[in-house]
Order: sequence, then C-alpha cells, then structure tokens
Amino acid sequence: MATEILLPKLGFSMNEGTLARWLVADGGAVTAGQPLFELESDKSTQEVDAEVSGTLRIIVLEGEALPVGTVLGEII
Repeated sequence: MATEILLPKLGFSMNEGTLARWLVADGGAVTAGQPLFELESDKSTQEVDAEVSGTLRIIVLEGEALPVGTVLGEII
C-alpha cells in the first residue's frame, strides 16, 4: 500500500511552502527517518524525513510553491 507524502505545516501561520529539493531520486529506496526533501517556508528551510520505508515516486517537481497538505509523492 502506498503512503502519500504531504506538504507539512511547519508553523502555526504557514499556509504554503516551496519544495526546494528532493534528497532522494525518483524510484530511489527510502528508509523511515531518512531526510526526504527540503521545504522552504517564509521563515526557514527545513529537511523533512520519510515516515515509512519503501520506494519513492515523485509527483511534484522542485521549485513549486504549494498549499499545505498537497501530495508531493508516494512511498510504495
């Protein structure tokens, strides 16, 4: 079963963020707890870790500003 990777809300007032960089290539192996992507908000840039292990399938490309909750990819 696939696990969706959602754009997280990093702060109380955060409504959108920019996917700055994927740290794992599409089709790459991912381990739970491993840094998965960098997320830029209006206040900071943070690495976001994978919640589960599996294979990454990227849906959203780098550089896009998106609302919180947007599906960025899947781990299958």
